[in-house]
Amino acid sequence: MAESFFKFDDELLALAKKVQEDCAPVFARIEGIQAANEQKVLSAFARQRVSEVHFKGSTGYGYDDMGREALDRVYADFFGCEDALVRHNFVSGTHALTVALFGVLRMGDTMVSLTGAPYDTMEEVIGLRGEGNGSLKDFGVSYRQLDLKADGTPDYDGIPQAVQGAKVAYIQRSRGYSLRPSLTVADIEKMAAAVKQANPQALVVVDNCYGEFVEEREPVQAGADLMIGSLIKNPGGGIAETGGYIAGKRDLIEKCSYRLTCVGMGKEVGCTLGQSRSMFLGAFLAPQAVASAVKTSVFALRLFSELGYEVYPRYDEYRTDIIAAIRLGTPEKLIAFCQGIQKGSPVDSYVSPEPWDMPGYDSQVIMAAGAFTGGASIEISADAPLREPYAVWLQGGLTYNTGKLAVLSAAQAMKEKGLL
Repeated sequence: MAESFFKFDDELLALAKKVQEDCAPVFARIEGIQAANEQKVLSAFARQRVSEVHFKGSTGYGYDDMGREALDRVYADFFGCEDALVRHNFVSGTHALTVALFGVLRMGDTMVSLTGAPYDTMEEVIGLRGEGNGSLKDFGVSYRQLDLKADGTPDYDGIPQAVQGAKVAYIQRSRGYSLRPSLTVADIEKMAAAVKQANPQALVVVDNCYGEFVEEREPVQAGADLMIGSLIKNPGGGIAETGGYIAGKRDLIEKCSYRLTCVGMGKEVGCTLGQSRSMFLGAFLAPQAVASAVKTSVFALRLFSELGYEVYPRYDEYRTDIIAAIRLGTPEKLIAFCQGIQKGSPVDSYVSPEPWDMPGYDSQVIMAAGAFTGGASIEISADAPLREPYAVWLQGGLTYNTGKLAVLSAAQAMKEKGLL
């Protein structure tokens, strides 16, 4: 047997063994959700009669692309909604969100965020930063927000007033670069009900990034009109090379498709360029990949809480996304942690990440991402803006055992620099 590349401190290994034992009941719960979601996905593939012919790519206009049409049906089936728009043309989750918002909002409409300030990359899309760049604000869409309560939970009592006259009630499921709790599907269901009771015409639009397959239900099964995500996060299963999706009400999906391509053509055009097979296979493997990522997250949360750090959420809390936040406290610890994650990655493990001015962010960001697909958050990765509270956000792990090694590598890197 070849000697292991990893050299971990004996005390750290002993702690890891205890942590793994502590996590066993939580892992069993995650595996139960995985099994339910795998059954849901397999059933969708069978109901939609997926065949090898659907893996063939098209070129040019992409008229009558059977694979593209079948993939939309499969997503709508396992998400439990009327229709879906699944395309490799979406370059990121932010792009898919932008298409959805521009698809359903018109001049004079109002968008209300019910989860406070949006994720950094959405600020310029909305028009909170920058002028004259084609934002929603530039096109006459107004914006307001309902802040979360002091404990980071939704202000349910404030929703009825906040959504008066609004066209879109926007909900960000995951925590983003914050320490507030991520929203469960039950939370979203309660929020959606409050929106519809106060303003039946308002559309509930959910940023579902990092949340797919973590629970047994999705937001569109709980009152959301649209939900949006990225294929290089959960639903791509680590196989999809790019892409995103919008899922929900059929008439709204049609409007979004007109924004993605052009009015009158919508979903009827768009070649797949050989991407269909990877998107189908990624969707099939997604529940397993997501379960591995959540287990990696749980291990990290327990390990670093045992090492004395504040972690969000607790390791044994019910999960609704794949993200773990660890409050490390200093820039030096952030950098060491991310460098350790990079060393424990399968790609570019020899690279040492440093903070840089990442497009779309208002502060320097350090990112460890030794992934087979650039920027794929379902693969083990860690990133953080270099600003208070100096927390790192960890996500991904295509397999639990390799994800655990990366987490241990992060702790070891901090220990070797006298930072643990």
